[in-house]
Amino acid sequence: MGDSVNINAVLYKPLDIRLEHRDIPKPGKGQVQLRMQKVGICGSDVHYWQHGAIGDFILRAPMVLGHEASGVVSEVGEGVTELKVGDRVAIEPGEPCRCCVHCKSGRYNLCPGMQFCATPPYDGNLARFYCHAADFCYKLPDHVTMEEGALLEPLSVGVHACTRAGVALGNTVLICGAGPIGLVNLVTAKAMGAYKVLVTDVDENRLNAAKSLGADYTVNVAGKSVEDNVKIIVDAIGEVDVSIECSGVESSVHTGVYSTKPGGVLQLVGLGSPFASLPIVNATVREVDIRGTFRYANCYPKALAMVASGKVNVKPLITHRFTLKQTLDAFNTALSKESQSIKVMIDCSGDH
Repeated sequence: MGDSVNINAVLYKPLDIRLEHRDIPKPGKGQVQLRMQKVGICGSDVHYWQHGAIGDFILRAPMVLGHEASGVVSEVGEGVTELKVGDRVAIEPGEPCRCCVHCKSGRYNLCPGMQFCATPPYDGNLARFYCHAADFCYKLPDHVTMEEGALLEPLSVGVHACTRAGVALGNTVLICGAGPIGLVNLVTAKAMGAYKVLVTDVDENRLNAAKSLGADYTVNVAGKSVEDNVKIIVDAIGEVDVSIECSGVESSVHTGVYSTKPGGVLQLVGLGSPFASLPIVNATVREVDIRGTFRYANCYPKALAMVASGKVNVKPLITHRFTLKQTLDAFNTALSKESQSIKVMIDCSGDH
């Protein structure tokens, strides 16, 4: 049955995920058909499930969820020569137009025509079968697992953020937020040569996860003022070269500004309120560069090299596993604070 039925996890409206059968898609020119293997649940998936929108991206029609994914090539479309049936691949979930000024300059993550999995109106890949552009599928070495392939997506967020921030050998780094994105920034910063990394959060379990992944210091910022937290951070590690803010919480952004040394960088990754106050004078007179980040571009090969070489171990990020038919249970686990989940992984292979 798993070989012939294409089950998809479809979001119809907030709090309404349905498993439905769809026709098995055929690959178009330049595409490959993929028998999906592993799909991780991202915070954006949970947000669409709960609220039906993220900013200007609003669910207006049923949408297949999922974008952190790996699969096995099951058919190749016209013109595809770099992949063959049976290849195991990680799937970079965004396909840009390739023609605009942003694409041509290499910053295709800023392409206004980007078609990104599970971002309305485009379907994701939480399904048995899915078709994708072959040039955005990356063949996995035999020793890299399908779960690691799926985790290249969040890891690429860390690669892009640390690259934008200029993390370099010998740097001291503050990471605000120990959720999945904070943790991939932690392992990326360490792999890029950061000397000391301090991670903050309000959840002790997540801080313990950060310690296990190589954080040199952790600070629980719950119930403390920005001033008190800055003092604790600076006393521990000094004013940092780079702060990477992964929570989107306004007070955490303030902590990042004040903890960064003159001439340093505050890298914004987490998305919170559309508008927030900022200690802009403090940042300006100390020449603290405040930089934005959006997804990633040209980061999958680097992320794959980090995992394949053993420089980064992403396996501990996975705390819970479910089958495609257990999708609703998987989403409830990802949402629940009691579950203490970090990354919930869904097996789409149909072997269950």
